[in-house]
Amino acid sequence: MQMKDTRTIAAPVPVVWAALQSPEVLKDAVSGCQELTGNPEDGFEATVVQKVGPVKATFKGVVSFADVVEGQSLTLVGEGKGGAAGFAKGEAHVALEPVTLDSGAEGTVLSYDVDAKVGGKLAQLGSRIIDGFARKMADDFFDRFTDAVEGPKPEEADAEEAAAEDTPNKGWFRKLTGR
Repeated sequence: MQMKDTRTIAAPVPVVWAALQSPEVLKDAVSGCQELTGNPEDGFEATVVQKVGPVKATFKGVVSFADVVEGQSLTLVGEGKGGAAGFAKGEAHVALEPVTLDSGAEGTVLSYDVDAKVGGKLAQLGSRIIDGFARKMADDFFDRFTDAVEGPKPEEADAEEAAAEDTPNKGWFRKLTGR
């Protein structure tokens, strides 16, 4: 299965690049991620629980970085095994390009091109279910990733201030880096 898309993120390229390499941001961005350990140099190990159609499984996998061009692009290469449910493997080429937003601020256009394969019980579900699930996962990932990098929108900020103090802050990564 193949997917391509772009996202405009209201943060400069160095901030988006740093977030792509942050285990904390990546863990929060992956729906169902129970654990994510490692680093960009050696790769990451992850445990993710997902339900695809009638099949619910815990996937244990590894993700490594290849073809890294600092601050511009990288390829994420990953493989996960879900026991009897089957496996998923693939790679995603991610490219970053600076852009000036309508507000005049620096932004980043993030483009991705994914090629993924599944096997086992998952493959028996059919391409329509798998493709729909993969597209939803990608959309969820980039929505969560964008929220972590950008922080709350102005209208959301007021609502978040009224929320309980123990609610995790979106945009914490951008606040941490001060960009």
